[in-house]
Amino acid sequence: MKNSFQRFVLFLVGGGLILPFIIVGGVSINPASNINFPPKGLTLDWYMQLLGESQWLIPMWNSTKIALVAAIIATSIAVTANYYLWHQKSAFAKMVVSVGVAPFLLPPVILALGASIFWAYTGLYGNILATMISHGVFFAPLPMVVVARGFAELSQEVIEASETLGSTGWKTFKTVIFPLVMPYVVTGFALVMIISFNEYLISNMVSGFIVETLPIKIFNNIRNGYSPMLAAASIGFVVITFGVLFVVSRFTDLLELFGGRR
Repeated sequence: MKNSFQRFVLFLVGGGLILPFIIVGGVSINPASNINFPPKGLTLDWYMQLLGESQWLIPMWNSTKIALVAAIIATSIAVTANYYLWHQKSAFAKMVVSVGVAPFLLPPVILALGASIFWAYTGLYGNILATMISHGVFFAPLPMVVVARGFAELSQEVIEASETLGSTGWKTFKTVIFPLVMPYVVTGFALVMIISFNEYLISNMVSGFIVETLPIKIFNNIRNGYSPMLAAASIGFVVITFGVLFVVSRFTDLLELFGGRR
C-alpha cells in the first residue's frame, strides 16, 4: 500500500513537471499564429523562422558565447580552489573555498545589482565581457561543489606512487590529478553552460538590453504579445539542456556525480 502511494505521488509530481513542456511543445507546432492547444495541425515553420531570422540568431549566438566563456571561468575557479584546498588541507584553504561558495547564499537580485554597480563604475556596463565574467564568477559555486567530490575521491597512494616515479608539482597535476577529476570538471562545465544560457536577471542588470541574449529576447517579445515562435524558442532551451546533459552522460555517471546511487 505504501509503495503504491509513493508511486502515485511520484506520478503526480512527474506529470506536473512534464505537462507544461507538453503544452508549450504543442503550441510550438501549431500552424496558426495564435495560441492553440491542442494544436490544430502540425508544422515546423516556427522553428525554421527561429533559425532563419537574424533578430533571433544574434541573441542565440550571444548566449552561446557567454555560456562558453562563463563555463571556462567558473570551472577554472573551481579546479584552482579545490586543488588548493586538497593540497593545503588548512583552515585558510577551507575559508577560501567557503568564500567561493558564498554567492549562492545571497539572492540573485542582490548579486546582479552589485555587479551592475561595479561594471557601471568600471565603464564596462553593457559590454558582453562584463556579462561573461559575471556569469563565470556567480556560477562558480556549482562546479566548485561538483569538482570537490572528485578531489575527495583522490587516492593518496596514487599521488605518492607518481611522486616516487619522479613526477612532481605541475607534472603530477597534469598527468595524474587532473585526468582523475576530469569527469567532475566536465560535469561542472556543462552545468554552468546550461544555467548561463538560461540566465535572464544577471544578464539584464549587467548589460541591460545592449547585449541581447536569448532569454532577454524572449522576455522582450512576451511584452509585445505571445506567439508560437516564443514557444519554439522555449522548447529550444529544453532541447539544448537535455542535449548537453546527454553528451555529458556519455562520458560520466551523472547520478553518481550528484551523490546518487543506482
